[in-house]
Amino acid sequence: MRRWAIGGVFEFEILEKRPGFLCFRVTGKKAHSSFENEAGGHRIQQIPTTERNGRVHTSTITIAVLEEAKPTELYIDERDLEYRYVRASGAGGQNVNKVSSAVQLTYKPTGLMVRCESQRSQLQNKEAALMLLRAKLLGEKSGRERTARNEERQNQVGSGERADKIRTYRFQDDVVTDHRTGKKARLSRVLKGFLEDLE
Repeated sequence: MRRWAIGGVFEFEILEKRPGFLCFRVTGKKAHSSFENEAGGHRIQQIPTTERNGRVHTSTITIAVLEEAKPTELYIDERDLEYRYVRASGAGGQNVNKVSSAVQLTYKPTGLMVRCESQRSQLQNKEAALMLLRAKLLGEKSGRERTARNEERQNQVGSGERADKIRTYRFQDDVVTDHRTGKKARLSRVLKGFLEDLE
């Protein structure tokens, strides 16, 4: 799907989706530089429609942003790859749950595993899984790079605790607060892609 955000047009492709986890690919001019500042903890505060006493409910999500690896940046021996084809776990359809279209790819030297099931065909899921695996392996080319990458990712994601956050979204007040800059913006505008209001 195509979406406008942060002054550009980007293509969004869901690679993996399961309860509590979403992995998607963003392509377009300056995609990585446009979204890299989204890494970290995000706190959401709102009054649910089912809340009778007007109490504010708080939840958190953590985001990590990885740069996609180019084929020339990383050599992968096909003999080190193990593909497993399984049935998708999402909502049913004419093809999704009837055949083994989901792909589970394991990099045998390290045991790193990725899974893709969002595409309609097994071939598409296989290509998406390999792309995702390359992105993850790019940061693990050497021991020093692997340590730095893990530390960078942990710094991005944080602990997931409510106090460890980069932004707070208060739906009831239509306000977003960026805790790194101290600036505030209207939530309704930020949800439409106007993140420059927070810069």
